[in-house]
Amino acid sequence: MNVAVVGYSGPVDRPPVCEIAQVCVELGTELAKNGYTIVCGGRDGVMELVSLGARRVNGTVIGVLPREEEGNPHLTVKIRTPFDNVTRSLVLIETSDVVVSVGGEVGTAIEVLVAYAKGKPIILFVGTGGWTDRFAEVLIEGRFLDSRRNVAVHKARTVREILQLLEAMRR
Repeated sequence: MNVAVVGYSGPVDRPPVCEIAQVCVELGTELAKNGYTIVCGGRDGVMELVSLGARRVNGTVIGVLPREEEGNPHLTVKIRTPFDNVTRSLVLIETSDVVVSVGGEVGTAIEVLVAYAKGKPIILFVGTGGWTDRFAEVLIEGRFLDSRRNVAVHKARTVREILQLLEAMRR
């Protein structure tokens, strides 16, 4: 199963990324240990930390890169696109089976909305800030982003909860 992890970009040693660094590395490690292939935007921030965690346990990380980006050093596979950050997100979401959102700014919001529009299951890692927490606050019936009720949006507060949700989706 391809699990997209979307979230904050930016230097890993500066807020807001540094504030969730440990849990991002743990997320990457546990996804890889449980046999999931990670798909991400391949850059810095959450993407780099999740990639680092996965590679520490020989996991597979696919980075879908915007044009003229080299990607972080922990990627297993680099898919270089001719697109900007926003357009490359369409490829990222299309390549995934489920999306895990961690914090994030407008790029993350776009990725979550595209996933929802395409009917991809979404897990919001609540407590990581940004658009992830904003989405969690406005869900219709606690599960949907709009009245069409395309696909359930799940909330998780720990890496363990994320893994439990993913395992249930695998079945």
